[in-house]
Amino acid sequence: MTKENKKHDAKTIIIRVLAVVLLLVGLVLIFNKQISNYIISKNQTSTMTTLTKKTVDKNQKKKGMFDFSKVKEVDFSQVAQSARKNNAHAIGALAIPDVNMRLPILLGMSDDAMATGGGTMREDQVMGKGNYPLAGHYMTSKGILFSPLEDVKKGELVYLTNMKKVYIYRIYMKKVVNPYAVYLVNNTKKPIVTLITCADGGVNRWAVRGKLIKTEEANNNNLKVFNLKE
Repeated sequence: MTKENKKHDAKTIIIRVLAVVLLLVGLVLIFNKQISNYIISKNQTSTMTTLTKKTVDKNQKKKGMFDFSKVKEVDFSQVAQSARKNNAHAIGALAIPDVNMRLPILLGMSDDAMATGGGTMREDQVMGKGNYPLAGHYMTSKGILFSPLEDVKKGELVYLTNMKKVYIYRIYMKKVVNPYAVYLVNNTKKPIVTLITCADGGVNRWAVRGKLIKTEEANNNNLKVFNLKE
């Protein structure tokens, strides 16, 4: 084989490799939303299936990120990073059966936490006491992260668990607020849950609140609402 033929073959191989790379990049760009949704769903499922009293106790001792200004819109790179090495610390679970919403509750609002479920918004919040605010991303795909909040109605039930107890809340408020409604995060005397996600394409926020109506010891029967077991 002559030198010219060898150079031609090498160029052909390089061109083919580049073509394959460009094709793969193009496919990722075209289907990044679908891929992101798949990874997020996988994150949610894997985190929920490993949720136990032991993991909750361990994760509650860790340090979360509570700086609202550092919360970014979810994107493909953020989701991909969470899939590679997810450092989200699960401390419970959330369920709203009427809109088929079941998610892990994570400590703080780190990128990994927000790409996995609902993040706690105050360092001192305690489930079942005062205001328990949770934030989550709104995704265009129904059923992913906090997207189902758009469909909830007053009177429906919100369930929270730390794997020791199950807290049942009844929704009494649902409204659109501006992004500066930080009062929704403040603690309250009455035990309530506050759920917050984006509305109107990120211009505003959905705010949903429920009041605590019942507390039960966690068992295999009442954990079914989360698709969990003791």
